[in-house]
Amino acid sequence: MQDMPGMDMSHGSISMEETPAQQAKHLADKRESEFNHHLAGFLVIVAGFFLLIQDRVAKRWPGVRYVWPSCFLLAGVYLALFSDTEIWPMGPQTLWFAVRNNPEDLQHKVFALILLFLGAVELQRARGKLKSLWSAWAFPVLGMVGAIMLLFHHHSAGMHGAHHMEVMEHIKSEHLGFAIVGGGVALTKGISEIEGGWQGVFKKVWPALMIVLGILLMFYTE
Repeated sequence: MQDMPGMDMSHGSISMEETPAQQAKHLADKRESEFNHHLAGFLVIVAGFFLLIQDRVAKRWPGVRYVWPSCFLLAGVYLALFSDTEIWPMGPQTLWFAVRNNPEDLQHKVFALILLFLGAVELQRARGKLKSLWSAWAFPVLGMVGAIMLLFHHHSAGMHGAHHMEVMEHIKSEHLGFAIVGGGVALTKGISEIEGGWQGVFKKVWPALMIVLGILLMFYTE
């Protein structure tokens, strides 16, 4: 089998050599996925930064309280429309077909809905229009759901080439890091909603963890 053209028995598996066209497509997909993670990371960093400073500057610029929920809304809109370029409006597939046949596409759209919902809820809370108990716990609960989903995130990147197993392990470890820090964000955000002596501390901890999560996303590679 090792003498057959196009076969590679290295790493204990058989893999077909990629054509130049396939290599170009996979490289484009890699760059697209990395850009999506980096953009999300940038928006998460901006959100965390404004959360840390908003109490000090809100009296002078009240609109600063709307910045971090807007970052979530922007990330959600981008993820919903442009995270998977094979789906309309970027590609030929319908949304219904994609989410029924591709688990990765489905997960991306679920993440987009979580971001959009949380951004909308927190924006209304910042405006003083939403004060119910459920709205305070929407972020911790859905944030934890998102973190758990990352542990089972289906990712097709890296499933090509001679070193695909190493790449997949690398991607898996990165998503594990996202899940751990994201879970920490959700947990500390929930604690910050509980009145008590430690509330002020946790109101600073969860934005700081958001910045850490953003940095991890900015350094994402495949």
